[in-house]
Amino acid sequence: MLLALGLDAAAESVYRQMLAEPGWGVLRIAAHLDLSEAQVRDALDRLFELSLVRGSADHPGALHAVSPEVGLSAALARQQAELARRQQEVAESQEAVGRLVDQFRDARGNTSSTVTELTGMDAVQDKLAQLARETRFEILTFMPGGAQSLESLRVARGNDTALLERGVRIRTVGLDSIRNDPHTLAHARFLTDNGAEFRTSPVLPPRMILADRQAVLVPIDPANTRKGALHLTGSGFVDSMLALFDQVWEIATPLGAAREPAREGISTQERALLDLLGQGLTDEAAAARLGFSTRTARRMMADLMERLEARSRFEAGLKAAQRGWL
Repeated sequence: MLLALGLDAAAESVYRQMLAEPGWGVLRIAAHLDLSEAQVRDALDRLFELSLVRGSADHPGALHAVSPEVGLSAALARQQAELARRQQEVAESQEAVGRLVDQFRDARGNTSSTVTELTGMDAVQDKLAQLARETRFEILTFMPGGAQSLESLRVARGNDTALLERGVRIRTVGLDSIRNDPHTLAHARFLTDNGAEFRTSPVLPPRMILADRQAVLVPIDPANTRKGALHLTGSGFVDSMLALFDQVWEIATPLGAAREPAREGISTQERALLDLLGQGLTDEAAAARLGFSTRTARRMMADLMERLEARSRFEAGLKAAQRGWL
């Protein structure tokens, strides 16, 4: 019934039971609803994320189910705000893409500039295979999104193998979070073991592939790369993307090296999360930029608030700045 608000059947059942029996603990709720303890705890995590459950002020260490009048109304308001935000992002993305396409399609004074729209993943994979055949000396890549799917890694390994066998130099920057994913990390190590270079960074610009410093492949919609890509040529655009890549590459951490050590108790990912949230990004958007789940971002933020002894995210930001973390 409440799936649209982010509550699956288990979370809704646990929420209803907590409202009916406020004093029940995890084990009793699990037995009554015929759920495992792990399922109940996952449901509680989700309820906590949606602010439908909070720590009890009357019984420290216990959880309190927020009344539906307050909790569900707030959840509905968040959903409406999120929908409006996404609609605005789609509109802005479409406008930006339109301007980009018009700029390169109608470029004046540089007749060599071209833009080709590749719609859908089949077209993109065909272009990647072509680049693997035709690139002569260098491929530069931003790989945001964190852990990659097994299918994407399979396709990438085939293309990268073809490039490496011809002596093409490959430099790739992925997110720090891929170090925690065995499959994506194995692919990165495959690259470095075969002569490529791979570095990681807490955050990255949108996905990009730059071939032979002559052509660039970028997503039509960075928020949904499955829509397709733009294949762009022209010195103005290529030079700008090359400068961006070089800047990110210089501050990224080589795969074989340890990530930047924690500075006074805060990791690079935690600092990046604080910075993104401070810029006004939602938990979902910040997590996507960092390459991990929204739940991980929220747990990380909750841990930071506890360490900072902050009662709100705003106070956490102030205290982090006072400590020199930002």
